[in-house]
Amino acid sequence: MEDVKLWNDKRERDMYENFADLFSIMKATEKLEKAYVRDVISSSEYEIECQKLIAQFKTLGSTLKNIIPSIERFHDTYKMDCPAALNRLLISGIPATVEHRVVVAAMSGLTSASVVAECVQNFITAMDSLKLNMIAVDQVHPLLIDLLGSLNKLNILGSDFEGKVKMIEWIGRLSKMGASDELTEQQARQLHFDLESSYNSFMAALPSDGT
Repeated sequence: MEDVKLWNDKRERDMYENFADLFSIMKATEKLEKAYVRDVISSSEYEIECQKLIAQFKTLGSTLKNIIPSIERFHDTYKMDCPAALNRLLISGIPATVEHRVVVAAMSGLTSASVVAECVQNFITAMDSLKLNMIAVDQVHPLLIDLLGSLNKLNILGSDFEGKVKMIEWIGRLSKMGASDELTEQQARQLHFDLESSYNSFMAALPSDGT
């Protein structure tokens, strides 16, 4: 008996491995959503894992955009039956816990849901980019500009908000460097730390159910 080859070359092998990764991310998201709804997992655990899956999905999606033009078609082709995952990954793009706080903020009249969602996405994009070693000035600078711009749209955040202050400091620092210059390992770690700290402060500033 001869071995059956699933691929003919490295490129084809990589493609199928990426398909398998996408399949597993969507299945994991579906299970996570169900676990959250059934109160099997805490809100904080759910949010951390969901953000990780969303980031992985977006990163992989960028890689496969020319190969898989439609995630819905991929879902249907492989009969995945993951409606909650499709909603979370394709439509919402943020964890249900964050989505809920966004709605509360919008209902309070303090800010708009779309701007809060934009801030969340810009935070996550900036942090994920650093994790992917995108540390050149011309890669980092635009992300911080976008983040600062979205934060400035929120009237619930004062000029002394930690995230604004730190982003202004970093933008000023990067502006003095060349476009092709790269952050050192220490600088990249510090920026990621500042982004994560600012993100936590941002989430804490959003109105809760009791407001």
